[in-house]
Amino acid sequence: MINSLDSLMENVINKDKRRIAIAAAEDAEILEAVQEANKLNLAEFILIGDRDKIEKLANENNIGLNSEIINEPEHKKAAEKAVECVRNGKANAIMKGLLHTSTFLKAVLNKEKGLNTGKLISQVSVFNKEYGEGLQLLTDCAIAIEPSIDDKKQIIENAIELAIKLGYEKPKVALLSALEVVNPAIEDTVEAAILSKMGDRGQIKGGIIDGPFALDNAISPEAAKLKGISGEVAGNADILVVPNLQVGNVLTKSLTFYAHKDVAAAIMGAEVPIIMTSRSDFMRNKLLSIVLASYIS
Repeated sequence: MINSLDSLMENVINKDKRRIAIAAAEDAEILEAVQEANKLNLAEFILIGDRDKIEKLANENNIGLNSEIINEPEHKKAAEKAVECVRNGKANAIMKGLLHTSTFLKAVLNKEKGLNTGKLISQVSVFNKEYGEGLQLLTDCAIAIEPSIDDKKQIIENAIELAIKLGYEKPKVALLSALEVVNPAIEDTVEAAILSKMGDRGQIKGGIIDGPFALDNAISPEAAKLKGISGEVAGNADILVVPNLQVGNVLTKSLTFYAHKDVAAAIMGAEVPIIMTSRSDFMRNKLLSIVLASYIS
């Protein structure tokens, strides 16, 4: 089992390199991440975008390019070519560069030529647990704005799939809300109870699902004990499922900017892992997202 982000990186360094296709790679920060990943022997890359701009940025920023470049200045076509690299076996994962998310995902999720599996795609953040050992998964922090119960079911399934790839035999899933009891005035608590029962009845497989939980009694055994909450998940969650994007986005950014935690992220639900980092992400977190995609591909 992968029990830390450091061990995840060590595992990838010691394996055959995966190749990542980057759509619209004409971005200095993306090229810096590529250079660092090459130095650390983490992955190989195919840079798809405006060749002149890519080479100019590399020269201006003293970035050594050791990757194949496919010249395609038009963003829509660059995204399509990145997807094509995966479909024809040239790449094992895909990464968003300097283009609009909607343009990128339109190519990825194209029903005829994309990487669509018919499943909902969702984002998962991965970081070292604060209480106990191992990795904590947090979802969805970037894709689903106000997920329905069925959306949340698929979000949970995507996170369980990732956790199992990381070595968790039966991950413990906590459904988060503002409190740990069902309150009809707070719809998230009712949905959490429904999803928990769906897990009990085998409608969601692969994990142990419980909720609602407040954040403290989902991750801290002491907090769970003080509040008299029992069960396998209480205080020991491996996966945290937030009620909506607003909660997930604020929580994951709090981890990086307040708690200064390293965080890797991947988009799950497509045929291959998708990397969509923010321009404000720290370099190490971009590298860790590349590492995560390389590992699970």
